[in-house]
Amino acid sequence: MSQIPIQKTVFDKTEFARVVDTQFRQLIGTEETLPVLTIDEFFQLYEDLFYQIPIEGDTNSHQYILQKEADYLGVKISEDDTQALLDEITNLRQEILDAQTTINDLTKR
Repeated sequence: MSQIPIQKTVFDKTEFARVVDTQFRQLIGTEETLPVLTIDEFFQLYEDLFYQIPIEGDTNSHQYILQKEADYLGVKISEDDTQALLDEITNLRQEILDAQTTINDLTKR
């Protein structure tokens, strides 16, 4: 049988920490490898993805973004407030339509 020489290298405690990567950084990406977006690039990407983002959902949705922004700005969002605003928009649109109809009637005379 042939013999295979085995060589063993021993490090003391301080030298070991300097020589051997005990954080396994070679197995995971570091923050330096992640792309860093500028504010302009972020908003361009947001515009590009806007219609691909689901409207509702606990995460990764417009609803989630809206809630995060409201929390950050200290604004309380309630369904009642949202519905009241939608109702007001509907009423204002009806008023505009009525006013436009009146204008059309007056200009035809």
